[in-house]
Amino acid sequence: MSISEEFTLDFARPERIGLEEAIFCAGKSPEQIDAILDAARARGASLLLTRLDPEKCDRLRDAARLDYCPVSRTAVFGEAPRITGPARVAVVAAGTSDVPVAREALRVLAYAGRAASLFADVGVAGLWRLTSRIEEIRAHPVVIVAAGMDAALPSVVGGLVAGAVIAVPTSVGYGVAAGGRAALDAVLASCAPGITVVNIDNGYGAACAALRLLHAAGRLATGTER
Repeated sequence: MSISEEFTLDFARPERIGLEEAIFCAGKSPEQIDAILDAARARGASLLLTRLDPEKCDRLRDAARLDYCPVSRTAVFGEAPRITGPARVAVVAAGTSDVPVAREALRVLAYAGRAASLFADVGVAGLWRLTSRIEEIRAHPVVIVAAGMDAALPSVVGGLVAGAVIAVPTSVGYGVAAGGRAALDAVLASCAPGITVVNIDNGYGAACAALRLLHAAGRLATGTER
């Protein structure tokens, strides 16, 4: 079996659900990723790559042509849409250690042509950092909150903003933080009503949830079904 027979790219995904195809690179060899990029090039298509470690990126034939971000471990192959309009999504990171997950969300939103605002290091251990910026955060109809350890920040934000809140528990923390499981349990048990929760470190999934909300709001505003 050739490498090209090991994958089928979903180029119809945007028309079907409004989200672009993305390539999860963890577990894929450089040779497999090269073959995927070759298939995209043959169609003149762009691709978003996630969980692409720097060492693996360096081994790709097209490494020099990728728009690569080592912090978020994301890359863009080809031309991404131009970012237009005001920022509708706030991406809030509890601490600097949560920024890689926050930046993954930002990169996914940018690939979709959506502007977003980053608010970093506003965790509840120094609550004044959050309260000093809460009015800026409230200006965004969708808020993504990345937090590890006890993941208290999504609950606090959920009680202060009227917009949709998407919580991303991160794998940051000591001991019983258990690689993000404590954070995941905390946000699932949040007393703030209506918070959406994605999996541990899943900045990509949080951004996709935000995009679905924005697409739904756009359909409601225009009276269209799709």
